[in-house]
Amino acid sequence: MASQESTGPMTREELLALPAVVPLDVANRALDIGRTKGYQMAKRDLYPCAVLRLGQRYRVVTSELLRVLKVDSTPASDAATEPAEKPTAALAA
Repeated sequence: MASQESTGPMTREELLALPAVVPLDVANRALDIGRTKGYQMAKRDLYPCAVLRLGQRYRVVTSELLRVLKVDSTPASDAATEPAEKPTAALAA
């Protein structure tokens, strides 16, 4: 029986936790593409992002996958924080 975490679309947190390069099956899941269709598309150079062929295996660069999915890789907490202001405020106090 398949585990719950390997089925269904991936969350933003799961996408951001991916390593630099992922197997095509992982990219298929992120893009909600079936396994057979994903491999057919990769073989025909029709995959929505660049696919690396390494011997018999297909790999996808995660940064390219995130770009296609329009996922901002900047953590929400970092985007809201302005680090330059913290030291200035501490010095003024």
